[in-house]
Amino acid sequence: MKKQSFKTRIIVLGSLNMDVVLRLDSMPARGETAHAQSLSYIPGGKGGNQAVACARHGAQVALVGCVGRDAHGDVLRNALAADGVDVSHVAVHDGESTGSAVVMVEADGSNRIAVIPGANALAALPAHFAQMLAQADYLVVQFETPLDVLDSAIAMAHQINCKVVLNPSPVKAVPSQWWPLIDTLVVNEHEAAELSGMAVVDADTAQRAAQHFLGLGVQQVVVTMGSQGALALNASGHSVHPAPAVNVVDTTSAGDTFLGTMVTRLGEGCTLPHAVEWGIKAAALCIGRAGAQPSIPQRSEVGDA
Repeated sequence: MKKQSFKTRIIVLGSLNMDVVLRLDSMPARGETAHAQSLSYIPGGKGGNQAVACARHGAQVALVGCVGRDAHGDVLRNALAADGVDVSHVAVHDGESTGSAVVMVEADGSNRIAVIPGANALAALPAHFAQMLAQADYLVVQFETPLDVLDSAIAMAHQINCKVVLNPSPVKAVPSQWWPLIDTLVVNEHEAAELSGMAVVDADTAQRAAQHFLGLGVQQVVVTMGSQGALALNASGHSVHPAPAVNVVDTTSAGDTFLGTMVTRLGEGCTLPHAVEWGIKAAALCIGRAGAQPSIPQRSEVGDA
């Protein structure tokens, strides 16, 4: 039996990157040189971002990942620890540099990102991972960690009855044996289309894609659609949630913010529609700010319910 706690207990298995952020008016065309307004080094990586979102919303979070023994790795681990994330399971590798990402952000807040995996490609499960899962409510995974590591983690979590949340990003094929092991699938419209083979352009098409995933064995599905909001579907039915109009500064960690907030609320007993509403509110605040982890709001900024 799992130890009872008032906090949602979450293990995030994922990437840690130092984001090299360039802000510019518009993306350069092939062969073109463009002037940038600024260059910043900001903690990021989908695993790190999602862990911070969970922690800032009140969850008890442990991050499993890998960094290099370098200055960037030190900065990333220290920043996560400052947010209350348990980084004792983040391995430090001597033979590889910390992962990084080049993020180019245009004036309208849209971005293009190139990722160098670095030490993320060497991530492995701790020897006591099963014991960690036995004390957790959720395991959150993405696709910036080796698939064989994810495969072992997902199978282990399912066996222990720790709920699995999959965010298949950057998108790639999902192994067929995973589908029935996933409690909550969180995808954006592009990922939903790629994985379902269906066009996803609005709430109706998102619902059809989500129904496809339920047919594969997933318990519940959330499709995020940027300015169109999100669609949620489980055995109780579907709900459509519009997004508020906001001034977009940087969309880099909006999806990670949404996921971390939503999962934390689910662990507190919220219904899926209620948790999605909270995720949308948090993401709306996030995209009005610059940077990955610095833009993720605190729970008190989203609300106090």
